[in-house]
Amino acid sequence: MTGVVLERATASSAEIVALLEELNRALDVGYAPDQKHALSVAQLFQPNIRFFVARLDGGAVACGGIGFYDGYVELKRMYAAPHVRGKGVAKAVLQRLEAEARDAGITAVRIETGNLQTEAMRFYEREGYVKCGAFGPYAAMPPNAIATSVFYEKRF
Repeated sequence: MTGVVLERATASSAEIVALLEELNRALDVGYAPDQKHALSVAQLFQPNIRFFVARLDGGAVACGGIGFYDGYVELKRMYAAPHVRGKGVAKAVLQRLEAEARDAGITAVRIETGNLQTEAMRFYEREGYVKCGAFGPYAAMPPNAIATSVFYEKRF
């Protein structure tokens, strides 16, 4: 999409908090507290995470991060405001995150999402992600904590 500007964020801002609050509200419905695995705002700005904000006409409309772990990266806190969905903004964020992984020599990108996030699941599947088993810390969680989780992976 033309006009989308991606910026790496190295610290929280009111715009980032507002986007993440929108995302949290979307995830508040249908999941038990132990089934919510989102990073906090403070966790997004740790050394192993790269976080980006997408701007359209100057306003923050989407965000997403990538966490670097042993042998893979995980997408974190991906969100696009409803009014920009279907306009290529989320795809632009995802492509930037995948480029960050490739540039670091990582060949596996993974994500955990909720089974009620059908729009997100369709998006990832369109972008070449395939369902996989629980990975990393999710694999060690009690069954109920990941009962609503759907795991995806894309390899380069």
